Amino acid sequence: MKRCLSNVLFASLVLCGLFICSGSAAAATNTTATTKTILVLGDSLSAARGIDRADGWVNLLRQRLHAKGYRYRVINASISGDTTSGGLARLPRALKQDHPAILIVELGGNDGLRGISLRVMRANLRKIIELGRAAGARILLLGVRLPPNYGPAYVEAFERVYRQVAQDTHTPLVAHFLAGVASHRNLMQPDGIHPIAAAEPRLLDNIWPALKQLL
Repeated sequence: MKRCLSNVLFASLVLCGLFICSGSAAAATNTTATTKTILVLGDSLSAARGIDRADGWVNLLRQRLHAKGYRYRVINASISGDTTSGGLARLPRALKQDHPAILIVELGGNDGLRGISLRVMRANLRKIIELGRAAGARILLLGVRLPPNYGPAYVEAFERVYRQVAQDTHTPLVAHFLAGVASHRNLMQPDGIHPIAAAEPRLLDNIWPALKQLL
């Protein structure tokens, strides 16, 4: 009788231990599974050129996600001076390494400033979106405006690229990423291209409604 009770007690302890271990493993897996990645593929506007990187909109996005309880990590793969060609070349490795659930594409400004073919820019943006989707990411495209001194015809053709790509690929678009900022000289650095730190929260506010739909 004693031996029987001992065997039952031992079996119960073993089962209990297995249950606890399984529960712990499941909890750990759960935590990992609920933490997704947002990858920002951009240029100097997202790399916080000319200001402290901590004040940039990408870092502010990290803070907002945390404050609102969204379980996302944000990886900033932005490089100052980058073009759509550069971003396209870097993307496959980033997708393989980071497995983003959301890809924010903020590229094209340098293409326009350097007079790179709009046909090439359009093709690159489409390919970036195609690669991102193939990797399982939801895409958000950010568009920018060129300074008016480039001429109304070219400025309009440049902006039309974003609209066409977004329409053709059924991709959410924030058409004017710098809305409410670029038109105010006091919110821009002396170069007239990059916002000051105080304007970065506005950039985040500009993209937040569209991004929130993808979270």
